[in-house]
Amino acid sequence: MRTIKKIHQAIAAPIGNLTTYRALPSPSLAIDQLDPFLFLNHHGPQKYPARNSGLPFGPHPHRGFETVTFILEGDIMHKDTGGYESTIRAGGIQWMTAGRGLIHAEVSSAEFKAQGGDLEILQLWINLPARYKLTAPHYVGLQKEDIPLVSLDEGKVKLQVVSGYWQDVVAPIQSLTDIQLFTVNFKAGGKFNTQVPATHTIFLYVVRGEININNQLVPKLNLVQFNQDGEYLTIEATADSVVLLGHAQPFNEPVVAYGPFVMNTEAEIQEAYQDYEQGKFGIWQD
Repeated sequence: MRTIKKIHQAIAAPIGNLTTYRALPSPSLAIDQLDPFLFLNHHGPQKYPARNSGLPFGPHPHRGFETVTFILEGDIMHKDTGGYESTIRAGGIQWMTAGRGLIHAEVSSAEFKAQGGDLEILQLWINLPARYKLTAPHYVGLQKEDIPLVSLDEGKVKLQVVSGYWQDVVAPIQSLTDIQLFTVNFKAGGKFNTQVPATHTIFLYVVRGEININNQLVPKLNLVQFNQDGEYLTIEATADSVVLLGHAQPFNEPVVAYGPFVMNTEAEIQEAYQDYEQGKFGIWQD
């Protein structure tokens, strides 16, 4: 069995009136300690009133990594300088490979701003290795119905296969670096078993509810850091729960992160800012 090294509680980090919890990095977990997983913000849950201003993430640049956004409640309207544009609703995901650089915005739809409603969103940053840092930008937006859902443990566990594969189920996203990523919805008492290569980093965040791993209870808003030992993982839910689960081979490269850029050296960060200021990420058009 894969053993737990430490459980890290997400910290409150509100962005204006947007309820936000920062799970990674945190005071107890640095940005490079779950290689290649870099960052996780948990927005919400909260209820927006009618005639609201929506999400605050207007146009901003990225280079050197990928963003994966899980829309649990509400919606996100995405637009970027690569020409990609979509509105993804609850249950869907957005996967953006920033690569050599682009500018994007993530805001609420006109409908959500007019009518309001529940909102809960996760955004995960996944690193790119040096050989892919300057790859061409790419974006995929998937609605809930586009993502395979596997029923396990007599229906008490529902596994959304976002990237990679689950047994013979192939996900709609096949990442450049073989990232395996799932959302797992549990009914109380549901049990989930999986095998993960011992060399892989496991990413496990409890979004809602409470789970039991190796006789350790992990409540919501906690990120679990595992040792690099066993290959088997068993999760049992003690309440209705939602878990974000992923695993990947670590890159074992230097991580230099500054603002919206993640590279391998300080010089590359400076170059990213220069390229952005010179318009090499594209020109934003409203």
